[in-house]
Amino acid sequence: MKQLHDNQRHELITNAKQVITDELSAIQSLTERFDEQFVDACQIILDCKGRVIIAGMGKSGHIGHKIAATLASTGTPSFFVHPSEALHGDLGMITKQDVLIPISNSGSTDELVTLCSVVKRQGTKLIAMTGNPDSLLGKLADYHINIGVSKEACPHDLAPTSSTTATLVMGDALAVSLLKARSFTPEDFARSHPAGRLGKRLSILVSDLMHSGEEMPTALPEETLEKAILVMTGKQFGATLVVDSQRNLLSVFTDGDLRRAFESGTDLKRSSLADVIKIGCHRIQESSLAVEALSQMQSKKIMVLPVVNSHDEPVGIIHMHDLLKAGIV
Repeated sequence: MKQLHDNQRHELITNAKQVITDELSAIQSLTERFDEQFVDACQIILDCKGRVIIAGMGKSGHIGHKIAATLASTGTPSFFVHPSEALHGDLGMITKQDVLIPISNSGSTDELVTLCSVVKRQGTKLIAMTGNPDSLLGKLADYHINIGVSKEACPHDLAPTSSTTATLVMGDALAVSLLKARSFTPEDFARSHPAGRLGKRLSILVSDLMHSGEEMPTALPEETLEKAILVMTGKQFGATLVVDSQRNLLSVFTDGDLRRAFESGTDLKRSSLADVIKIGCHRIQESSLAVEALSQMQSKKIMVLPVVNSHDEPVGIIHMHDLLKAGIV
């Protein structure tokens, strides 16, 4: 393979930096475009009873896919339709209850102009995203969002570079503005991302992960340490919940407590749990988020937590390993 000489290597870095500079300039120019047209476009979307449909050809189509996905995940139901496929059978996906956002830097893409002309006759609202307000799409649309750039980052001013970046950024600006207008919360976000790490952290409850019933290790305070060891070993949590005869939670006896008892010479066969435990322990409500259990375990430097119900009755136990397996950590 031909090795680049020093001047060529330096030129690669210089060119790359110039692309970033050009695209930053293009993005910065967008801040001057937020006028009443943008506000009205947001209002139309907020009032929309159907879906927001994004359409675009070529590179604009690729960006459109991402904008539709961002809108959908932030509280604005949306999907992408390919203009050519819409004109060859998929037009039924667009109703008069929807809002169509055609994306075209030139504003004169044939397939989009035809598509918009057809759906406008049925009453579908149009918000054009183009680089030319006076283009066919700009004039055809009910509202126009200007995504024009002075030049592409491509040295020949041909390959869509700055223009696609500007379009993507404008799409994010639209999505986030709508998100805030809808008072869209992290919990709302989690509902549309149940399999993601954030979704899990905001939706999985302690009750979803805890071990209860026969899986929950318990021992009475009058029982010997030897018996408590058998319970700890059998349930494999490295701890047992100490409860009284009325099932009130008194304490948690851990393998760390056992080690300290052994080191102090405590007779494991004769001594009871009551001889070594301290009354009182950390606990968590079964209705709490699993991430709250994680926070408590990390701050207290413990590996297990008793789980209680609204009456402070022990109903389960949760281990750090349960949080790891669930992807909460």
